[in-house]
Amino acid sequence: MISEQENRQLTEIQPGAPAGAVLRNYWQPAALVEELNPERPIAPVTLLGEELTLFRKADGSYGLIGRHCPHRGADLCFGRLESEGLRCPFHGWLFNEEGRCLDQPAEPETSRFREGLSHTAYPCVEASGVIFAYLGEGDPPPMPKFDCFEAPASHTFAFKGWWECNWLQALEVGIDPAHASFLHRFFEDESPEDSYGKQFRSGAAGTNIPMTKILRDFDRPNIDLEETQYGFRLCTTREIDPQTVHYRITNMLFPNAIAIPMSDEMTITQWHVPIDNENCYWYSIFTSFAGPVNRDLMRAQRLKEHTLPDYRPVKNKSNNYGFDAEEQKTQTYTGMGFDINVHDQWAVESLGPIQDRTREHLGKSDIGIKRYRRILKQAMQASAPEDMPCRPDNESASKLTGPVAIDALGAARDPECWKRLDEERRKGKSWAETVQ
Repeated sequence: MISEQENRQLTEIQPGAPAGAVLRNYWQPAALVEELNPERPIAPVTLLGEELTLFRKADGSYGLIGRHCPHRGADLCFGRLESEGLRCPFHGWLFNEEGRCLDQPAEPETSRFREGLSHTAYPCVEASGVIFAYLGEGDPPPMPKFDCFEAPASHTFAFKGWWECNWLQALEVGIDPAHASFLHRFFEDESPEDSYGKQFRSGAAGTNIPMTKILRDFDRPNIDLEETQYGFRLCTTREIDPQTVHYRITNMLFPNAIAIPMSDEMTITQWHVPIDNENCYWYSIFTSFAGPVNRDLMRAQRLKEHTLPDYRPVKNKSNNYGFDAEEQKTQTYTGMGFDINVHDQWAVESLGPIQDRTREHLGKSDIGIKRYRRILKQAMQASAPEDMPCRPDNESASKLTGPVAIDALGAARDPECWKRLDEERRKGKSWAETVQ
């Protein structure tokens, strides 16, 4: 258990809050590229408690500036997009992507008033269908060479979803490998041939043994943790028989992302990004090693479960997450359908908007959660952004590759069999061959 004060320090993200200061000093997803209408590429963004306006200029560059004009507070999401930036319709003030005021047409021609104005503005980059923003101090760190960023555009698909809870409890479900045997337990196994775009529904490690059967039948895993340059790796093992072990390799990418296997040939890199203290978005980039992704199918699958424009889940607190008592008896452990995102959503939202960690009792299987909180506290104590853990510089960014996220079946005496399986799927793919 931790104190109420410590819980606030770990969870609150408003400007000036310790955890918020950490998150601001790393690149954070701000929006999906698809959220910007090609005809008028302007969208509201609430990120880390700040109300912002995102826009794309004709040259393809992005601006992310304060949502309210510094003149009289008008909403810049209704601004006029011009070649140089965004113009407020109220009095015509024009701002570029750096927050500089370029024009004040209602002021005298000789006025230098605009020269002293500096509106809130943050740098942005586009990567694999996601627009990332840097809200921190000084220059942003370089982007790492993770698979999700290095893969060609044809091999990635990005989506997001809104959860009504604090970002930390959303993140912590992703570094808790033990929950999959229970929360995502299905009593009947789906054919792996029908599994495209669905997690835990494929065959295990190149076999026809459904992952759902592995998770269901072997629910007391051993979890080992290895610290890495990007955070840490979790190796979860389940003994199938005295000679055979199932290895599941997942990763924590500090400060607020995970990389996990979806199937033999696809991984998911997912960020849990605060909207405010009591709401967050998960952003996922799906990365294929086998070939181009079927984006139309994957998007259609997810739009069955989410409504636009806010990407809110169809199943939620208001309809009890689709809970069906008969289904819970006969088909799924939760009674909440077959989409594991709904299971995770219920698990993290049911803790309350901000989990009361003064009442929790962590066990041995919570090794990832314990270690993550220690790293986050270390980052909060850093004297400067460049001293924060796992924050790349120009030299280390090129070494932040992979990370390997995979399932493998191997001999009990061969604990590194997953490395060879990963090497095999990377062969012939120039963007994926080297993993350190």
